Amino acid sequence: MRHRVWWGSALAVLLVVGTTACGNGDGDGTGPPPATEPTATPTGTPGSSPSGTPDLSAGQEMARGVDVPWGLTFLPDGDALVAERGSGRVLRVPAGGGTPQQVTEVPGVSAAGEGGLLGLAVSPDHASDNLVYAYFTAADDNRIVRFRLDGGDPEVVFSGIAKATYHNGGRIAFGPDGMLYAGTGDAGDTARSQDPADPAGKILRLTPEGEPAPGNPTAGSPVYSLGHRNVQGLAWDAEGRLFATEFGQNDVDEINLIRPGGNYGWPEVEGEGDTDGGRYINPLLTWQVREASPSGMAITGNTAYVAALRGERLWVVPLDGEQLGEPSAQLTDHGRLRTVEVAPDGALWVTTSNTDGRGDVRDGDDRILRFPAR
Repeated sequence: MRHRVWWGSALAVLLVVGTTACGNGDGDGTGPPPATEPTATPTGTPGSSPSGTPDLSAGQEMARGVDVPWGLTFLPDGDALVAERGSGRVLRVPAGGGTPQQVTEVPGVSAAGEGGLLGLAVSPDHASDNLVYAYFTAADDNRIVRFRLDGGDPEVVFSGIAKATYHNGGRIAFGPDGMLYAGTGDAGDTARSQDPADPAGKILRLTPEGEPAPGNPTAGSPVYSLGHRNVQGLAWDAEGRLFATEFGQNDVDEINLIRPGGNYGWPEVEGEGDTDGGRYINPLLTWQVREASPSGMAITGNTAYVAALRGERLWVVPLDGEQLGEPSAQLTDHGRLRTVEVAPDGALWVTTSNTDGRGDVRDGDDRILRFPAR
């Protein structure tokens, strides 16, 4: 079942006052704010069960004073790694609470607009290789590097993804197949999305070394799907199906079920529309852009969780195989939400994004929040 969600209330209008007319961007086109030191939080966290359901009424603040947290991933011991978009720093947030510690500062980060240090992913073999992957905006492109937490220079594994003030993509994640997936943006040049030779406006599937993954739709190409405007969230269900969130332009935002080789229509189609005889794939769910700007996405059990920037809420979406149920809006009192991930213990972690130049900054922003699974 496809869903289109319309929440045309006066409150929704108020939420978008002050946004720019760039068409569902999420940055302000300015340089990064000065880095600050995140504040310690009390030690000790409520117990959580990997088989449980996140309790969204039992949130705990894990860190505050973080500068535009973007990427979020977990080490095998449950500690979180958080990327600060503007500073290029990677922070380690203890799973049991306590003071976040800087573990590295990624060199070469060029932070402006929506660019900077973006997605993070821990190697599936981290216990043996100690590797962490990062997607960031450099001087001339967006690229993916990997580095060891015990030191050494980062290694570039994939480069040449077009950069711009807006639409840099940035989400990376390892799939159930052990391959590295990356969501990219069109960098403001819509023609890139339909060009199979251009990595912009795509979902890429790479080996851990950054090569085109075996079994990709086109042999020797990193492209897994195309026709995207700005992919911001990647998540798999228990059956290994890949879902992705995507910023629309002036009409609707999307959740898509990703098919290998699938063409999702941008810029010919925004949201659900003419498939051109099956050439394009329609989204499973759409929202008005003022209610979403869907960024990070996580799936646990039969539920998808989507962090909304402009919508300033967490969308909770039931999953039924390849179908989506009616979404509900939760966590509406924290401002802009950027990233959501499931920890090894089943807890749901959420980052706010009120210091990115578009939000109303609250005392203590930005925050890392944890919701235990019961």
